[in-house]
Amino acid sequence: MNNPRTSLIVLTGAIAFFAPALQAQRPPVFQAEVRQYVTVDSPTVALTHVRLIDGTGGPPRDDHTILVSDGRIQAVGATGMISIPSGAKVLDLTGHTVIPGIVGVHDHMFYSTPQMTMVQSPYASPRLYLASGVTTVRTTGSFSPYAELNLKGGIERGEVPGPRIHITAPYVISPGPDAHLDQIGMHKLTTEESARRMVRYWAEEGAEWIKGYTQLSRQIFAAVIDEAHKHGLKVTGHLCSISFSEAVRLGIDNIEHGFRTNSDYDRSKQQDLCPPTHFETLAKLDMNDPRIQETFRLMVERAVPMTTTAVNEQLAPGRPGPDPRTIDAMAPWIAEQELARRAQLDASTPTGEIYPHMREIYPRSQQYERAFVKAGGLLAAGVDPAFGALAGFGDQRNLELLVQAGFTVPEAIQIMTANGAKVLGVLADLGTVEVGKLADLVVIQGDLMANPGAIRQTTIVFKDGVGYDSAKLIASVKGQVGVR
Repeated sequence: MNNPRTSLIVLTGAIAFFAPALQAQRPPVFQAEVRQYVTVDSPTVALTHVRLIDGTGGPPRDDHTILVSDGRIQAVGATGMISIPSGAKVLDLTGHTVIPGIVGVHDHMFYSTPQMTMVQSPYASPRLYLASGVTTVRTTGSFSPYAELNLKGGIERGEVPGPRIHITAPYVISPGPDAHLDQIGMHKLTTEESARRMVRYWAEEGAEWIKGYTQLSRQIFAAVIDEAHKHGLKVTGHLCSISFSEAVRLGIDNIEHGFRTNSDYDRSKQQDLCPPTHFETLAKLDMNDPRIQETFRLMVERAVPMTTTAVNEQLAPGRPGPDPRTIDAMAPWIAEQELARRAQLDASTPTGEIYPHMREIYPRSQQYERAFVKAGGLLAAGVDPAFGALAGFGDQRNLELLVQAGFTVPEAIQIMTANGAKVLGVLADLGTVEVGKLADLVVIQGDLMANPGAIRQTTIVFKDGVGYDSAKLIASVKGQVGVR
């Protein structure tokens, strides 16, 4: 969620088995609501003649076959070199690219409208994520955590189509200039004990992460982090009153949105306050400033990843507006509001921008992400569904944005898949196309190396070896974003 005031060993021909860290989530029976979207459901499936980008960051491999059985990848190699068992369902995917299932680490189950209304979306969001190839998400901040816990259970029981869900508890803030955010469902923590009590409660309820928001005191956030770690939870944050360097020293596990939320570089910053000149400072910052590398050195040293979010683009003028499929998925009045917001944003002058200084900050944020990775940092990706960046569609858009930032297509795919799996601690089972891993695979018509935009042409999404019809899932949510 964004606040405009403060805000972004492959074995050829071999079959190997590994002790799984995760159990395949395929339920005993799919209910009719799920079954209608299933297009491939065979015990053994062979995806043949694909161009494979495997999520490791290595070059693509042409004319490959991926053999899937019992929900896991059993063999990967050149087509003709893999022995396909009799009775297997064989898909000839000539002209298609296959990538691992996308792991979105900033993927809410609500949508923020241009009027800053948060619409919980237990129907539209999970379908859009799965349709777009996003097979695993972290709900990075919640306004309706019980709705999300219920949704997670429904997906695991085969009652609702959707991705695996890693639950984040309600947002936490502390008293200060942005404390009014408690009125829209954020949890205002006023003492260390209240912070610890809140963390313990949500640990027992099934949350895996806690997310801090822009207004936090170091004392309160330190208590949140300490208590979370005692109970096996991790902590991330959309920061400002606490800078990246301060948060890393407190023990944070992940940082959201990147450059536009880092107050490390504002010399006027006061303790526990987001500086009023924050955005102006970032807009004018020399990207060769040595303080940037010092931030990165600390993050790399403490192994703190950073998340890039597609919504960052939607705050900057002069960027592409929503495409036709996005407009088609929105409720008509939401689409009207979004088109009006984009028109106003693009017509704004530098002195009258809706989101001050994002004209200068957005390109700098792309430079910042590239420099972070070059310095050895772990970059993952998500969408933060708001302002025209939709669940799933925005995750796909990250591929194009990362390529624009200077990453190769295989590097960008790695950021969107394997790196997200690392952040969530599930790389042993997800994030790359390798023997023994869960069969989460995205089939895309076209060549991603030649055209990253082809990711919009996703046809089949495999989760636990079951293939879902992307087009049918998208059709089911026509006009539903902002409604349900």
